[in-house]
This record gives sequence, structure tokens and C-alpha cells, in this order.
Amino acid sequence: MKMKLFAAAVAALAAGGAYAQSSVTLYGVVDAGIEYQQNQPNGHDVVRMTSGNLSGSRWGLRGVEDLGGGLKGVFVLESGFNLDDGKSGNDNRLFGRQAYVGLASQYGQLSLGRHQTPFYDFGLQFDPMAISNKYSITAQDAAFASRADNSVKYIGTFGGLTASALYSAGANTGAGALGEVPGSAKLGREFGANLTYAAGPFAVGAAYDEVNLASANAVGTVVNPDATIRRASVAGSYGFGPAKVYAGYRWAKGVDLGALPFQGQNIQAITGAKASSNLYWLGVGYQVTPALSLTGAAYYQDFRGQKGDPWSFVASADYAFSKRTDAYLSLGYVLNKNNSNLGLDGFGKVSTNANGEGDNQFGAVVGLRHKF
Repeated sequence: MKMKLFAAAVAALAAGGAYAQSSVTLYGVVDAGIEYQQNQPNGHDVVRMTSGNLSGSRWGLRGVEDLGGGLKGVFVLESGFNLDDGKSGNDNRLFGRQAYVGLASQYGQLSLGRHQTPFYDFGLQFDPMAISNKYSITAQDAAFASRADNSVKYIGTFGGLTASALYSAGANTGAGALGEVPGSAKLGREFGANLTYAAGPFAVGAAYDEVNLASANAVGTVVNPDATIRRASVAGSYGFGPAKVYAGYRWAKGVDLGALPFQGQNIQAITGAKASSNLYWLGVGYQVTPALSLTGAAYYQDFRGQKGDPWSFVASADYAFSKRTDAYLSLGYVLNKNNSNLGLDGFGKVSTNANGEGDNQFGAVVGLRHKF
């Protein structure tokens, strides 16, 4: 009888422990390489060590607690850093990549804090280069890797359909932008959504993002309080055998003196029209062997009212020594036209002539990445 009572007590304790089950996971990526890049803004070439080439170097904590009834408490704290000098990334923030707490259930996850935007989530799925720092669609439009402070985010998956939405009262206050200002709720505000559907080898998606760009001058007066940029994008992918193809389109428009940040100048002031652009991309990935994969992509941006429409091209090879460690080689080339000034690291990051027209630019990086 005593043994039966003891066994029953142990079973009850085990059941209680399972009910309140929780876990915290430490994870991260360390990625560094050697890069050659020509035609720097000072007119010279450079050979340098770079951090976070295919994946941003980071460490993070991810936690989950079972609250019962299918409800879970969740949190993520993720810190980016530069592997070459050990400094914190993301405007020198401790947890600049992500920092949020929330609740999750079969109906989705709702969280509060600093998040990747739905536009970022969309880019990770449909950019052939998966938003790598060297080199990808982010050179043409950095919003594909954007994050938002002071934000509420929902994400839910229902079969093959995934939906997400975000609202921020001040999207980038850590970098000095306005946000959460009494009586001026729209200053620094951002909201967006993403809807994707995946079935077998096929996936398609659409995303929208809108952010207020108002700022304050030296005496605290708000400048252009209604300045806004709106973005919308559609894309798809299809896998067949060892290959996968990608195609996409992104529309962007500046409203109420919202200057697109893609050029080193205010396009509206030049054209006398509202700033807008169309970005197109195509790409393919190919799994040559279980260890070796190849990726290629082309990006083209058409600016309304001007002839400076740049191309960028990327080719990458990745060899996996194991599930955690791989080596890579990435090549990038930018073709500038007329007054465009695109560099492999973004607009304005290339040498220019006396008329402000950017030179073409080639870059190559070879590196090593480890995930833990």
C-alpha cells in the first residue's frame, strides 16, 4: 500500500511538472569573412574583414512556458554584434535585433517590444539571397531588413496560410527619430502586414509597409510632420527537383515630402513629382550536392521621372561541412546608369564623378559561418 501511495505521488508530481513545462534556449550565429570591394566613396579599392556576411552575427535567448489550455508565454532577446571588433550592432543596442514578450496559442502569437517588421519576414522568404548582408535586395531597399521599436505584432499560421501584422508608435526611436509624442501619435508611426501561402513546392505572398519620417530640427520643431513612405510587394517561389526559382516586385512611394532613401538626394525636389520607384527581382537556387548549394539573383530598380535606374547582380556558393558550420563565396556587381549612385552596401556607398553619377562596383567576400 505504501509503495502504491508513493508511486501515485511521483506520478502526480510528474504530471504537474509537465503542465508547467518551460524552457530557455541559447542560440546564435558567428559569421566573418574577407571582402574585396572596388570603387569606394574615396575612389580607392579596399580589402577588409567583415562580420555578418550571409547571416548577421548574433546571440540570443528564446523562452517558452506552457501555461495550460494550449496557451504559452514566450520571449525573445536577440543581440547583434560585429565579430571583427566585438562591438554591439544595431545602433549599439544590447538587444537591437529583437526584444519582445508575448502569448502564443493555436490562434497565433501576439507580442510586445522590438520586432522584425512583416516586410522583413516577407523578404526572408522571397529574396533569393535571404536578406544576406553581402549581397542581397537590401542594397536596393533596406526596408527589407527593417525592425520597429515600441511595436505590437501578431503572427499566425493556419495550414499553408501565414498572416502577420504590426503597429509601432515609434518605429526607430533608438536611432533618434520621433515617436510616442503626446498629441502627435503619427510621428514615427509604422504599420504593416504580410500574407503568404505555401503548398508543396509553391509559395506566394504579399506585404505592405507604411512609415512616418517626421523629424525635429535643432530647436525641437517638427519638420514635415506628414512625410511618409509607403511600400507594397508581391513575390513567389517554386521548387522543382534540386532547383528553386524566385520572382518579385516592390512598389514604393514618398507622400507629403517623404523622400525615398534610395538616392543621395530628394527625388521630389528634382522631378517636381511625388517620389516613387519600382523594384523587380529574379533568382534561382540550386542544390548541387547535399553539401554544396549555388544561388544567383538580379535586381533592377526603376525610379519615376529620371533615368538613373541601377542593376545589381549576385552569385553565391555555400559549402556545408556540417549542419552547423559552412564556408561561402559571394560575388556582387552593381551597374549604375546616368545619375544613380548605388553601391553594393547601399546608395551613396560608391565613388562618383563630378556630376554625382556613381561608378560601377564589384565585390567579393569569402568567409566562414557557424550556428549554435
